[in-house]
Amino acid sequence: MDLDLRKLRYFVAVAEHRHFGRAAQALFIAQPVLSRQIRAFEQELGCPLFTRSTRSVELTPAGRKLFDESSKISAVVEGALRRVHEAHRGEQRLVVGFSPGLHVSDAIRAFTASHPDVQIDVFPLRWWERDAPLRDGRADVAYLRRPFEDAGLHTVPIGHENKVVCLPVTHRLAGRRTLTTADLDGERLVDSGKRRASSLEAKFELIASGQGISLVPVSVADTYSRPDLVYLTVTDAPPVETCLAVPRPSPADDLVPAFLSVAAQVLRGECGGELPPFGRMREEAESEQ
Repeated sequence: MDLDLRKLRYFVAVAEHRHFGRAAQALFIAQPVLSRQIRAFEQELGCPLFTRSTRSVELTPAGRKLFDESSKISAVVEGALRRVHEAHRGEQRLVVGFSPGLHVSDAIRAFTASHPDVQIDVFPLRWWERDAPLRDGRADVAYLRRPFEDAGLHTVPIGHENKVVCLPVTHRLAGRRTLTTADLDGERLVDSGKRRASSLEAKFELIASGQGISLVPVSVADTYSRPDLVYLTVTDAPPVETCLAVPRPSPADDLVPAFLSVAAQVLRGECGGELPPFGRMREEAESEQ
């Protein structure tokens, strides 16, 4: 079936407002028109999206799933339209995503020096999304931490990072110098199960208020220092691998390979070692097409 993006936008408005009247006002359309469009959308999909009563509008299981998927669909469409309009205007843009705590400024500075006509946007990746913006078109290249799914991505390891445990300053273990994973047995984690904070800031607020603890990369701990939190080394916690990643196959233009080449030079200068050759990405992509 064809997905009607206009009806999807109407559905999202009702799902967000949980009220047809308020959704219609936000969309600047009449409420009867919105109601007809939602009923038509449900008929096209072959399943109800809302349960309606005189007092409330609630999502059905199918509606909740579509609402979850709608942000991905919208991101893909918006990204595609943006690239179409940029191509029409003769503009070149590269969107660089990065996980919290990972720094991209040196690579961007070096790339801009050799590609001054390319507009660079940075895209902070929310901690639970990981590779999703690469897959839905919101980012062209990203600095990521594992774990994430490799399928459909070209990835190059660029280093490892240790993790520390974040505790409220009032925690019984806060006065220790180091900990082991056994010391943390039975502790409640704020980023597991249903306790998923909407941002790092929200996560740290939960920790500071005594709602749990969390294992975070060292660079995140360095970025989010505050007096009501304590970061302690966990001596037997395995390090986290960091990677540069791009969608596979690579885009038709040369911006992504060029950025990766510059990023490789910057990283080699920082670590004094060797990295896998980024130049192979172009040949691999062409062989897949």
